[in-house]
Amino acid sequence: MAISVWKWILWLKRKNKLLLHLAHKFAKVRMSAVFRTSSLLSTTLVHVAGLSGRETIVKNTGGMHVKADKDEASLYTAMLAAQDVTERCKQVGITALHVKLCAMGPGSGAQAALCALPRSEVKIGRIEDVTPIPTDTTRRKGGRRGRRL
Repeated sequence: MAISVWKWILWLKRKNKLLLHLAHKFAKVRMSAVFRTSSLLSTTLVHVAGLSGRETIVKNTGGMHVKADKDEASLYTAMLAAQDVTERCKQVGITALHVKLCAMGPGSGAQAALCALPRSEVKIGRIEDVTPIPTDTTRRKGGRRGRRL
């Protein structure tokens, strides 16, 4: 039932924002979405999609909040990106988020983005780690003892 209400509200969103507001008043279903965050060396990506993952609701990065390139991957910008995303989710009517954490890079912004969610008064459903782990790959360059400098 939640998926049909979700599609209905998205359709209303495209038609008229006033109707969207009225639809959320009368809908008794808690709207939820998937909150994905990945932290790279140069920036932090925050992405909210529907439960199926097909439709993107809002997407934000750390570089959208600062002017200097060196500040894109900081904890503060990751927190700002997560707060901006949750504010947009509230406008759309999403009150609950399932978190998928992808830590592909060595960045530290994903944890700060995750800590900013409870401050934004958004319910958190599941938190799961979806970092891709290879089960069997080709041999990496550098040999058994690694690259020697």
